[in-house]
Amino acid sequence: MTRPASTAPRRRRPSAVRTPIPLDPLRFRSCLDTVQEHCAGNLYKFERENSTIENVLIDGHERTFTLRPPATPRPGLPLILVLHGNRATDGRAVRGGDDTMRRWTSFDTQADRFGAVVAYPDAFTGSWADGRGVTTGDESGVDDVAFLRAVIDLSAEQHGTRPDHTVVAGISNGAFMAHRLALEASDRVAAFGAVAGALPAALSDLRPTHSVSALLINGTADAMVPIDGGYSRRRGPDGELRGRTHGLAESARRWADWNGCGTVATVADLPAGAGPDEFAVSRWEAGAGAGGTRVAAWTVHGMGHTWPGASVPAALAALQPTPRNFDAAAELCRFALPQLASADDRRH
Repeated sequence: MTRPASTAPRRRRPSAVRTPIPLDPLRFRSCLDTVQEHCAGNLYKFERENSTIENVLIDGHERTFTLRPPATPRPGLPLILVLHGNRATDGRAVRGGDDTMRRWTSFDTQADRFGAVVAYPDAFTGSWADGRGVTTGDESGVDDVAFLRAVIDLSAEQHGTRPDHTVVAGISNGAFMAHRLALEASDRVAAFGAVAGALPAALSDLRPTHSVSALLINGTADAMVPIDGGYSRRRGPDGELRGRTHGLAESARRWADWNGCGTVATVADLPAGAGPDEFAVSRWEAGAGAGGTRVAAWTVHGMGHTWPGASVPAALAALQPTPRNFDAAAELCRFALPQLASADDRRH
């Protein structure tokens, strides 16, 4: 394998190198929350009337998610699960209605374009139990894999989506969770996209029972999730490092191996544009695996801890350089939706 360059539910109703400002994670999170709550006019618009807030009971916890039906309903459509990053809630349970990812991504638009249902699940205490052992989700013992499986099943029940044609997208903590769900629910997840979040090292010994396509995107200027891997900023009680994640290249290699991808890989570069937010991208892709699954790793030169294509206000762009010459939501849908394979075809 050629190694990529570091490059029971109920309804409730390379160009010039960009150097980011040195990052204080608390400052970044405060800035991000403030921008998301008060600057929605600069982001993607959506209609709440076109969606419902649903709930399921998982291990005694009421879990919520927003479900958006397709513009043109028909049976057999795929479901897109969109997972937000870590949200500061002071340990309080989330009761639904978090529109973060609807504002920051174009998945509503892409779902209409490609034909899909979209679900925006809420992490129980604002963070997913992604397997690293450092989030409030991990510490609370919630079963997020069971929750997300229930979301998939409810969508199939209400909208006739194919459970084994689920596509998962996530950023940061949501990206780590996307890796975990793809590993532990590969009979459901046909493809996933992870932005600014690589494979948690604690999950390395797991093996998916089915091949899963993967589009992995990381920025070279991401100080929170370094492109070559590293540890969480949340240390143990004695100051020990915890929550190690693999780098972009190693994550892609492991998924390519699990999928049985061919040894021939292709590399293509997207040059930077003339604008300050048009970043160069090095794109690596492995040969086809079982069921035609694919694995791609994109190194975005100069990008910080952010979502490509988001209309980011200047306050956040100064902290986290964000490319506008491509849209991660659109790229994931183009990558995954036209050639989703059944669980039977992807079975190992």
